[in-house]
Amino acid sequence: MQDIQLKITDRNGVTHEIVAPTDMAMNLMEVVRSCELAEEGTIGICGGMAMCASCQCYVISDHNLPEKSDDENAMLAEAFYVKENSRLGCQIQMTSALDGLEVALAPES
Repeated sequence: MQDIQLKITDRNGVTHEIVAPTDMAMNLMEVVRSCELAEEGTIGICGGMAMCASCQCYVISDHNLPEKSDDENAMLAEAFYVKENSRLGCQIQMTSALDGLEVALAPES
């Protein structure tokens, strides 16, 4: 069990270097919320169920992430500002393999 380093660029373009735990079963959306990197009520609106895309982010680093689920693909198909590197933060679990992950939060829709 170890902490990992993340770089998260918020919706104002400010990059934050974050230390995230891997032993608390947190996902990226929960890390963003716990670090208050997005205005309250603008991220994780569905509670992490892949049903709202409010936690959409762009993966900048070259990490090998798990494949998108059908639910994630369906939600991204309906979301705004989707890019090829878009993912839902609620679907990215914090693991030691993600040390050094860099993401940027997508604009609020």
